[in-house]
Amino acid sequence: MTSHQTTQTMKPATAAKKLGVYLEATPAEFQEGVVSRAELSALQADPPQWLLELRRNGPHPRPVVAAKLGISISGLARGGVTDALTTEQIDALKAESPEWLQKERATQAEVRKESVRIKEKNAERGDEPRRPRS
Repeated sequence: MTSHQTTQTMKPATAAKKLGVYLEATPAEFQEGVVSRAELSALQADPPQWLLELRRNGPHPRPVVAAKLGISISGLARGGVTDALTTEQIDALKAESPEWLQKERATQAEVRKESVRIKEKNAERGDEPRRPRS
């Protein structure tokens, strides 16, 4: 008996998310097809020019925008940012440093500090970090 190995594929939206790019900014052939695991690995290992350009200049998806601004995705929404932004727009926001961005950065810093405190407290007690349920 021989086993047939099927190629695992994913939707373009999933592949774009794994690549950290905004799907609507990708080439049409990427958006319209399916991406195999091998193709995804090839894109990650040796990115084509369009992928390098998207990663460098955007537009970037909200998780990337939030990370570049040092805030949470929820903080983006509270600040009224609901669309993808280019690197230039992100840099302009950083330079402008509106009040909402300063507040969200402070909130994010507090969240990180609290996370470290809890981790240290658990380490002192010898607790294993809890894993989220799947």
